[in-house]
Amino acid sequence: MTKTQRKKSIVVILLLAVVFFVLALIVPSQPASETIQEVMKDGVLHEANKISLFGLEVNPGLVSGFVVTGIILTICVFIRIFLIPKFSYVPSKVQVVIEMAVGYFRDLAKSNSPHRNKFLGAYVFAAGVYIFVGTLSELFGIQLITTTGISIELSAPLSDINGAIAMGFLSYFVILSGGIISNGLKGAGSALKDFSLPISMSFRLFGALLSGLLVTELVYYYINLSFVLPVIVGILFTLLHALIQAYVLTMLTALFYGEVSEPKKPKGEKK
Repeated sequence: MTKTQRKKSIVVILLLAVVFFVLALIVPSQPASETIQEVMKDGVLHEANKISLFGLEVNPGLVSGFVVTGIILTICVFIRIFLIPKFSYVPSKVQVVIEMAVGYFRDLAKSNSPHRNKFLGAYVFAAGVYIFVGTLSELFGIQLITTTGISIELSAPLSDINGAIAMGFLSYFVILSGGIISNGLKGAGSALKDFSLPISMSFRLFGALLSGLLVTELVYYYINLSFVLPVIVGILFTLLHALIQAYVLTMLTALFYGEVSEPKKPKGEKK
């Protein structure tokens, strides 16, 4: 691209930005069927908008969790059947990306739990991928019809408090199992001392992901702001939360797992 073409592209982008800004000021706000308080309350409690699943009324977060799990499993099957058999000593770009992702979580497990890390590496990889893909699922805008006939967009699975609690307790049980396998009852006692850990993990995930959802809902609610700003806000919040929350939970899980699974030395033995 030449300098002239770049200048023309910049001018076009600036003109479009000015047009969208003017439209945002001119177009009046339209009355919504729900108040902003009702929209944000339902984003937290999911009392109004339910999805029918096999005849049962469930939260959208449960359906979103099934969808994300299906997407991840489909991608894994595709990689295993079509990509892994073609891996070579001279890696392609796709192979490099996959090996970097796997290597990162493997090294994360080894550095925090040098004594027992094979299962830990697999778990933090799966948990990190689930959080990352689940958070990015907000960008796809998957639409479903609620039991009241309203069309809603599926949110991230972990923006539902139930999904966040499930992930937090699952990570805690992995930590607890590492302590029991390595040190028996002593390891279990070490893990049980941090009884607030699953609660803190759950609400950290829930609070961080829900904040992005509520900010995006707030921006979309007012039509004066709904031309350009939601795209920026939605993408930035989604990418930021996907990276940060995947890193935070996997790091904390690996760190605590390493502490409780470290072999305990006999009392009489010097350190």
